[in-house]
Amino acid sequence: MGNASDLTDRDVLGLAEAWHLAGRGVAVATVMETWGSAPRPVGSHLVIDEAGHFEGSVSGGCVEGAVVEEAIEVIATGRPRVMEFGVADETAWRVGLSCGGRISVLIERLD
Repeated sequence: MGNASDLTDRDVLGLAEAWHLAGRGVAVATVMETWGSAPRPVGSHLVIDEAGHFEGSVSGGCVEGAVVEEAIEVIATGRPRVMEFGVADETAWRVGLSCGGRISVLIERLD
């Protein structure tokens, strides 16, 4: 599984629906805002299942790893979450946003 950059956002959302209809717990992460240099535009999606499989992209590097981890929690609890990553954040270098950008990502369970 993993990041398949050849999938369009529409394909990724279709995959989320297919996973959900197959009985998998699914979350959708969406880039809500970007500031400065950001690897993916607003509206980009990452879909995640309860086992940690994912497709699509909201950023790159460790940001997606952090989003996947949080999405598993969102699937379990049903509580949406907004995550922000950026250079003002002490984890910016660790998660791969050393380019100077910031992003805001909404994670919601598909019900």
